[in-house]
Amino acid sequence: LPNVYTWAEFMKFGASVPDSELDVLIDSQKANECCTLIYTSGTTGNPKGVMLSHDNITWTASAAGRMINLKMAEEELVSYLPLSHVAAQVQDMWICMRFAGITSFAEPDALKGSLANTLRDVRPTSFLGVPRVWEKMQEAMKAVGAKSSVTKKKISDWAKGIGLQLILFLYSDSSVPWGFTLANALVYKNVRKALGLDRCRSCFTGAAPITKDTLEYFMSLYIPIFELYGMSESTGPHTVSWAEGYRIMSCGKVLTGCKTKLDKPDTDGIGEICFWGRHVFMGYLNMPEKTEEALDTDGWLHSGDLGKHDEDDFLFITGRIKELIITAGGENVPPVPIEDALKEEVSIISNAMLVGDKKKFLSMLLTLKCNIDDNGDATDELTPLAVDYCQQHGVIASKVSEIINKKEPAIYKAIQEGIDRVNAKATSNAQRIQKWTILQRDFSISSGELGPTMKLKRPVVSKMYEEDINKFYGE
Repeated sequence: LPNVYTWAEFMKFGASVPDSELDVLIDSQKANECCTLIYTSGTTGNPKGVMLSHDNITWTASAAGRMINLKMAEEELVSYLPLSHVAAQVQDMWICMRFAGITSFAEPDALKGSLANTLRDVRPTSFLGVPRVWEKMQEAMKAVGAKSSVTKKKISDWAKGIGLQLILFLYSDSSVPWGFTLANALVYKNVRKALGLDRCRSCFTGAAPITKDTLEYFMSLYIPIFELYGMSESTGPHTVSWAEGYRIMSCGKVLTGCKTKLDKPDTDGIGEICFWGRHVFMGYLNMPEKTEEALDTDGWLHSGDLGKHDEDDFLFITGRIKELIITAGGENVPPVPIEDALKEEVSIISNAMLVGDKKKFLSMLLTLKCNIDDNGDATDELTPLAVDYCQQHGVIASKVSEIINKKEPAIYKAIQEGIDRVNAKATSNAQRIQKWTILQRDFSISSGELGPTMKLKRPVVSKMYEEDINKFYGE
């Protein structure tokens, strides 16, 4: 293969370079000097160049690896996210180097569907999946399950019930649920093997919010997903969940050696999450004003995220300051909980984005679950799960356009009923969804609505669908 070398061949490249020249190069490197630049995804503004030092990287790789109990020279990982992203660099490169692991690189079209094959080939010992990856797995498994025999469905449902009891097992010192051994033999082992996760000691998620529905689905199959939380400016992880430190919907506890504080907490204990530690970045490249905004005089990094701690010091993210929708009446509305709640209520919905900043009421842009083509673009074809959803509601449809053009009454009614259920749980009238529309195609990385980790780029979506948003408000 071109540009692929064995270790022995690689080592020969340096044979002609004298040690004295290498020593000069090594001596010129300082721990507090910039080692790498990571550009922020630009989900809430223009990208910024995050300067990470050698010490940021080496310290974080060691601290994170120890906290999640990585084993020296035993780990094997799959790299599929762009290495320009901090999560990919830290896990796939720096942590792997620190713990003498093996990194297997997925195909370039990993996020278009080939990742499943790579996981089965490699069988990693640890896997970090962004929320969208776990959601796609969930959809595929549900589609397969829908075609199973009645007997298989009954066994699967029984095993899932036992799996959900494992949440209590992880919370406390309680014993493993009765029937677990049999459920493991009949269901869990087979599922993990089919996914390529049979050797995986820890499954993680990060880089974007994940729904409780997805976490509980995988927990029911004895695949607990542990949340990580951090940002490019903290060299990746700041808090970590693991088997001995787990609360569902929490992103865990702070890395050993780091500190968290909640700035200006409200009466519910919710404040801006601030980081302190050796993982905090040097600053933004050629942006001293932005650096001063992010780092205060005491060295605390202001994340822009809102959160709270429980009585055991587990951190829960409640929203993002820049994503907060401030209505015309002055009420602050965090959009993600409302968006996630609707996606859980109406399974045909792929993406939901709440809008209504400085408006009298809230509205929502919706997309339906559809297939992705070889270029990573969303097609008009509904996924098998979406087709099944339509059939359950007495509708025969295979395309998004068929539903929109006919304004398919049964589907529109089901969505409105889901919105009504979400609205019924709203804490105030200002937090209720008043209007909504289904967009012609789903969001994707290639069309610009999603970032490299499939995180929603709200300013981009607002600009792209400005006309649809204006229609909500008669503008």
